[in-house]
Amino acid sequence: MCGRFAASASTDYYIEVFGVAEVVDEVQPSFNLAPTDPIPAIVVRLDADGAAVRKLVAPRWGLVPSWSKDAAGAARMINARFETVAEKPAFRKAFAARRCLIPADGYFEWHVLPGQEGVKKPAKQPFFIRPASGLLVMAGLYEFWRTPMGEWLTTATIITTSATDALGHIHDRMPMVVDPDDWASWLDPAQTRPDAAASLLVVDPDLTFYPVSSAVGNVANNSPELIEPLRP
Repeated sequence: MCGRFAASASTDYYIEVFGVAEVVDEVQPSFNLAPTDPIPAIVVRLDADGAAVRKLVAPRWGLVPSWSKDAAGAARMINARFETVAEKPAFRKAFAARRCLIPADGYFEWHVLPGQEGVKKPAKQPFFIRPASGLLVMAGLYEFWRTPMGEWLTTATIITTSATDALGHIHDRMPMVVDPDDWASWLDPAQTRPDAAASLLVVDPDLTFYPVSSAVGNVANNSPELIEPLRP
């Protein structure tokens, strides 16, 4: 987790829910976001006068550390493990001061079908995992990386932890979320204590899940049917 998710809300909806003051990037609704795709994210940055401004951005999914020589490893950095995020060189600076919220309808996981254990390419059933209502507001980090051509690339990652008992049979990891009351504290770039940031992270105990069409496995597919329950 998490290697594919859906985020179909509009820019206007994100502005309303998160109190966005500035739209840096218009987000494109998608039912099948994959690594290296632009994804919706809410950040807080300081303006020229030092005032904190809540912004909607669309970083590329897969964090590229600022010190990286190239962006080739971004697809391997789509998730940051909660257990090591404050110490791992790729994530610790972002965890201290560049935290974001990544809104989603839910995310996809693939479960190996019974009798397929040990098979080289086992058959898998995709599941869609989502909140009972509203958005799944995942905890994320973002980073800036300067390309050899001098352009700036903004990238992001999703923080994950061990799955709850209810979801562990599908996959052993799940995204961490931030409660609405803690959004401001999580986004605050002036809050640089890793322990304080870590204390704001929780898991959603009320996630629901159901099997969906295997069509989600093809990144070219992108329609509302991908998140609909699989018909018998």
